[in-house]
Amino acid sequence: MNQLRIVSKNGKLLADSREIALMTGKRHDHLIRDIDYYVKVLKESTTPNLGALTEPDLDPSKFFIEETYIDSKGEVRRRYDITRLGCDMVANKMTGTKGVLFTATYVSQFQEMERQLLAQPTPSYMIIDPVERAKKWIAEEEVRQQLESKTLLLEQQITELEPKLTYLDKILSSKGTITITQIAKDYGLSGTALNKILHEERIQYKVNKQWVLYNSHTNKGYTQSETIDITRSNGEPDVTMNTRWTQKGRLFIHEILTKRGIIPFMDRESLGA
Repeated sequence: MNQLRIVSKNGKLLADSREIALMTGKRHDHLIRDIDYYVKVLKESTTPNLGALTEPDLDPSKFFIEETYIDSKGEVRRRYDITRLGCDMVANKMTGTKGVLFTATYVSQFQEMERQLLAQPTPSYMIIDPVERAKKWIAEEEVRQQLESKTLLLEQQITELEPKLTYLDKILSSKGTITITQIAKDYGLSGTALNKILHEERIQYKVNKQWVLYNSHTNKGYTQSETIDITRSNGEPDVTMNTRWTQKGRLFIHEILTKRGIIPFMDRESLGA
């Protein structure tokens, strides 16, 4: 797990919510949503109508401080500066290995920052001798500029690492049914080629020009049959059956193709393909 950068701002030691999201494998917008809820609860705890439960020390700013940043598109996005108390609250909601590692990391990083602050020499503004004060100020300015450069670099890296929408996200956010040809196009395949793959994988077989699932895959909600009205060459009306795939079935096909090393177009860029 990466180290967590702690900064001192206005007398407070703070961590960036974007870094915490990266460390814990959580989407930043989901972490922001959780923190918004924590802040709401903390604000409500200080209202008079809670009577004996009122606790003035539960000021949200002692836990979370709302800030903004500019993303790679030049748009303003929300983030939070998080105090050690705020990190405690975030960590308490986490379980498993990630929760343990995050807790161990932020506790040690806050302690290290506190140690460094205690070990800092006298700042320039407290030095009486003007020459020594000037030397000290120059040294402090060099350190400040180095830290600023590192901060800008880190912000760029965080922006670049923010999760992009994957093909799997697209499937999970979609609704309704879809044809095999539509699915195939996402992978650069033809509908015929994808049908052949599914036949080779013992997923489906053909009955009266319609692809149907083998018994082992029926009743799983993968497909729906669609009745289409047609007109025969002799002018007589008729109907034909067409198989459409549900989003659950689309996800199933995605798993089959992934095992074959066939990746959807929208995921190839992130994989360097």
